[in-house]
Amino acid sequence: MWITLNICLYLSFNYITATFISDSCQLQGRFKLNGMYQVGDFIIGGLFEVQHLKVFPELTFRTEPELPQCEEFYMASFQQALTMVFAINEINNNNDMLSNIMLGYQIYDNCLRLGVAFRAAISLASGTEESFSDLNCTGPPPVIGIVGDPGSSQSIAISSVLGLFRVPMVSYYATCSCLSDRKKYPSFFRTIPSDAFQVRAMVQILRHFGWTWVGLLYSDDDYGIYAAQSFQQEMQLFGGCVAFSEILPYDNNHRDIHRIVGVIQTSTAKVVVAFSTDLSSLMDELLSQNVTGRQWIASEAWTTTPVLQTPQYLPLLGGTLGIAIRRGQIQGLHDFLIHLHPDNNPKNSTIKIFWEKMFGCKFEAVDEQQEQGGTKCSGHEDLSSTETAYTDVSELRASYNVYKAVYTLAHALHDLMQCEEGRGPFNGNSCADITNLKPWQLVHYLQKVNFTTGFGDRVSFDENGDALAIYDVMNWHPRSDGSIVVRTVGVVDEGATTGKVLTLDENALYWNFEPKKPPQSVCSESCPPGTRRARRKGFPVCCFDCLPCGDGEISNTTNSPECVMCPDEFWPSPENDHCVPKEVEFLSYEDPLGISLTTASLLGTSFCALVMVIFAHHRNTPVVRANNSELSFLLLLSLKLCFLCVLLFIGRPQLWTCQLRHAVFGISFVLCISSILVKTMVVIAVFKSSRPEGKSAIKWFGSAQQRGTVLALTSTQVAICTVWLSTASPTPHKNNHYIRSKIVYECAIGSVAGFSVLLGYIGLLAAVSFLLAFMARKLPDNFNEAKFITFSMLIFCAVWITFVPAYVSSPGKYAVAVEIFAILASSFGLLMAIFAPKCYLIILHPERNTKKAIMGRSTQNK
Repeated sequence: MWITLNICLYLSFNYITATFISDSCQLQGRFKLNGMYQVGDFIIGGLFEVQHLKVFPELTFRTEPELPQCEEFYMASFQQALTMVFAINEINNNNDMLSNIMLGYQIYDNCLRLGVAFRAAISLASGTEESFSDLNCTGPPPVIGIVGDPGSSQSIAISSVLGLFRVPMVSYYATCSCLSDRKKYPSFFRTIPSDAFQVRAMVQILRHFGWTWVGLLYSDDDYGIYAAQSFQQEMQLFGGCVAFSEILPYDNNHRDIHRIVGVIQTSTAKVVVAFSTDLSSLMDELLSQNVTGRQWIASEAWTTTPVLQTPQYLPLLGGTLGIAIRRGQIQGLHDFLIHLHPDNNPKNSTIKIFWEKMFGCKFEAVDEQQEQGGTKCSGHEDLSSTETAYTDVSELRASYNVYKAVYTLAHALHDLMQCEEGRGPFNGNSCADITNLKPWQLVHYLQKVNFTTGFGDRVSFDENGDALAIYDVMNWHPRSDGSIVVRTVGVVDEGATTGKVLTLDENALYWNFEPKKPPQSVCSESCPPGTRRARRKGFPVCCFDCLPCGDGEISNTTNSPECVMCPDEFWPSPENDHCVPKEVEFLSYEDPLGISLTTASLLGTSFCALVMVIFAHHRNTPVVRANNSELSFLLLLSLKLCFLCVLLFIGRPQLWTCQLRHAVFGISFVLCISSILVKTMVVIAVFKSSRPEGKSAIKWFGSAQQRGTVLALTSTQVAICTVWLSTASPTPHKNNHYIRSKIVYECAIGSVAGFSVLLGYIGLLAAVSFLLAFMARKLPDNFNEAKFITFSMLIFCAVWITFVPAYVSSPGKYAVAVEIFAILASSFGLLMAIFAPKCYLIILHPERNTKKAIMGRSTQNK
């Protein structure tokens, strides 16, 4: 707090002193900066990376810092600075733009250092005049805007200060997405797309080739850090994963470089994305350890850099894919560049430095150089005979952005001058005063700039000051001499009217792999349809296992996160990739089981018919007559109906078959059992009538009583069936519960109570018949039918007692088969137990088919 108070008092004292001492504003200091200058009515500032300051003077904070000496000279960057000069001259010569206005420029070299860039920006904003007396600050500002700075870190620092005064900055190469924050940087614009667009463009390439498992390298500065953050966010949205993320050391520390190379070497990611401007140290280490077989994705910062395009890097970087800012063409630029000549103006010092670097000569201090074989610069050397990055206009990218930046400021100024008083955008519909121009007024018009360059590209800004996003996709190809040439193979245009953001010429791509195809870079292979992804615990989302879909589930897309259930009447295909109609299962006549049961049914019916023929033919024999032939024929008829009712259980269930099958089954069996019951009662009555005390018993079991009893018992079952069918009739039903993969087409019984009463009534009659027959089994007779009835009822009851658990536990059509088997087994049991012995006597032993033989036991007893 005391320090702040002291600073305020100090500044107040200086201000009061300056006010009383002088009526003019004094320039407090001057920086030694290399640059270029041209006078004009309005000055446009420029910041370019022409030279490189490798060693920054030590800052002791005790003495004034030494003036930095920039060293390495970049021809391509100097071409960019001269492009600004060319654009301003072109505008000055254009009568349709800014008529009667001459634009000038003040360009400074920032030496790739934030400290130098900030000094240069302050010099541009404050002007270079030693003093001026107009304290009202009327007249045009020192510069109406600044083209630059190309570096993101420099632009952040400069715009943070100049933005307070709304001094417009139009950068041609600063891409940090953080600069889109309008609250922090209200007067910052750029003709190069933001890193947010750059990252999306790179992710489009990754998406196109299916690379979901990639490594990430980025520089330790604002450009790299913000780009890496945006990239990781976009990768999450895309569904990809970052296998590793490493910061490249700012000082190229060998230990850190060695560690990063180890990470790249051990990672399973075959694609590496790099956001940096300096990768030389890393590439050298990768070469020394022979770490090849990686597909590099270059950011726009190093896609077109010539430093890495040498033969030694071909095994490592051949086939690199990258994005570059839009290439353009500028008519007349080449001629302008080769006709450049130095002059004696100290403000054009950068041109002299360029001349000395280009021709290896010196303008001053030549005596020592002449002794060492040096030459003196004449200033008339021929640039047309040189071939450097300075004269190469085949790949105008950054220079093209500089060209657009200058024209952006010029168009904004032109629109400002076209304002009609009373219809202006400012307070009271006023226009800007060209003689007293305020920087914020030009910012207003910059935001609305919209024009088309001679190359056909539209230039405008969104609400954040960002340019339209369009990039060229570049591919590093080998030359015949082993070096690398960078070729355009596609374009990424987010504003494309076709809706196709990425366009690639697949045939023009060079792959540095065998075979010449793009590599695979995934943590896990894609899950095919029919499976789902299951994330591996402790791994990124791109690392997963493929699990087959469960029963009843499908997935019809690749890498499906979940399987979905098929509708009720559908079931997954064998591949589990689509739903197919479920197989409808029922006991059909084409089914082997259905054929077998049908055959057994018809065979039983035939046997019944055969027995009826035999009995009809021998109807007057004692065996037939002694066993009440009328009841025997009725019993055979009911057994035939029992065999035939089986056919109603086979075939596709229909309403009428469902209603008839159990009704016919129940009535047929009651008719059968009631006939057997009456036969049993007749047998008992006959033998009782042979005794004196039972002579009157037979009169109760005459033919009429027998028929009436059978009819009454059967009518009861008919009544049960009628009530059942009228209240809860059986209907066809598609059952999905027995077997999930099939639809069991069956007859729903409708009423369990009705079905139970039907079976219970049959069981009651069978039990009564069994008890009566059992009691009469020892009656004296050579051919006691009660024994056979007892045996038949025993078989019948055993079959149907076994039927209940078997029926309940059998699924689908097998439940129907169990019921049919019970009907057939009980019917065959009754047929064989009751009629087989009689047929045996009639056919094989006719001599025993006599009244004497049948009554033999009774005679002997007498």
